[in-house]
Amino acid sequence: MRGFVFFYTWIFRATPTLLQLLFIWDALPEISHVFAEGWFTPFMAASIALSLNEAAYMAEIIRSGLISVDPGQELAGRALGMSRRRILRRVIVPQAVRIVIPPMGNEFITLLKLTSLATVISVTELLTASQNFYSTNFSYQEAFSAAALYYLFIVSILMFFQSRLEKRFTFTSARRRVPNLPTAVPSGLSHDAR
Repeated sequence: MRGFVFFYTWIFRATPTLLQLLFIWDALPEISHVFAEGWFTPFMAASIALSLNEAAYMAEIIRSGLISVDPGQELAGRALGMSRRRILRRVIVPQAVRIVIPPMGNEFITLLKLTSLATVISVTELLTASQNFYSTNFSYQEAFSAAALYYLFIVSILMFFQSRLEKRFTFTSARRRVPNLPTAVPSGLSHDAR
């Protein structure tokens, strides 16, 4: 299983996303007749390619989050008599989640922007729509400005939800600020002497 996962993540992280899109759209129908049927549309091919690509990156992000938790946490859970599954669910995963959220949010935003590559296999998405608009009206500035504004708007919403998730999973002790307590002045010293 480890060998398969390593091979999978290696293939999808080492090859360009554009190549993966083209391979799935052009080569899969030649490999298997199942992909030559009517259900295999450009949108479906783009969904499969981007999902497989993103899964490889997400697997590495989750793995790094899990191994970032101190191994002593698992030992402490065992000392308390907890099962391995319960240690994972109650001790390790809650700590890993707060580490994993920022890179997962960034990866999701990157995926949103990678959808523009799907235009090479005839998927009509935001960038294709703006290209169609300027090809008929010759309004390059308006078309690309509108596309940029749409991307900014969508990404801003995703960033907002990411920040809310980060705040939700931040430990309570890290969120609270300890108030500055006044220091006691030793007897015999005035404020000026300090």
